[in-house]
Amino acid sequence: MKSLPLRPEGDPAGFSSGTQLYLGRRLRALREQRRLTLDQVARATGLSKSFISRIERDLVSPSVSSLVTICQVLGISAGELLDSPQTYLVRYESAPEIDLGGAGIAERLLSPFDQRGLQLIHASIAPGGEGEEELYTMDCAMEAVHVISGEFVLVTSDEQYQLKKGDTVTFPGKEAHTWRNPRSDVPAEVLWVLTRYPVH
Repeated sequence: MKSLPLRPEGDPAGFSSGTQLYLGRRLRALREQRRLTLDQVARATGLSKSFISRIERDLVSPSVSSLVTICQVLGISAGELLDSPQTYLVRYESAPEIDLGGAGIAERLLSPFDQRGLQLIHASIAPGGEGEEELYTMDCAMEAVHVISGEFVLVTSDEQYQLKKGDTVTFPGKEAHTWRNPRSDVPAEVLWVLTRYPVH
């Protein structure tokens, strides 16, 4: 079974420093969502207003006990705070190149390599490019292929899906498949979307 792309070596320039935790930003967003002022949080936690302000601006890192205390006031566990989704920026020109097999295809990973639930892969397929001869599956919950330009054929064990610009097909990751660019004169450009199984 073919696996999802592994984390690239190093720290590709295409990934912004958003991979840092930035706990302060999250704490401030939570406080504002709950319509609490700095004064109110300071009184409830016993911490100074200026200290909390510096935490929210990521100028200082709170101790574990201070973080837990603030989280209790905001009604969230420290674990939930650390697992909160983050915003990432990936520049296409710096996105890492990956290789999931096939001929005549160039792929770039557009989602952060530590993104747990979702992966986006941009693929440029040369005329006549094709996937593995043998059908394969991906270690993910669902896959989707969106055709940006050109034509694309998804081949499963019992059907062939002829896709053109703007078309999208979704299917379970366990569905054995392969693919090809049916045109001998025009390249194709597609976006693969893969969702992982939820972690319990």
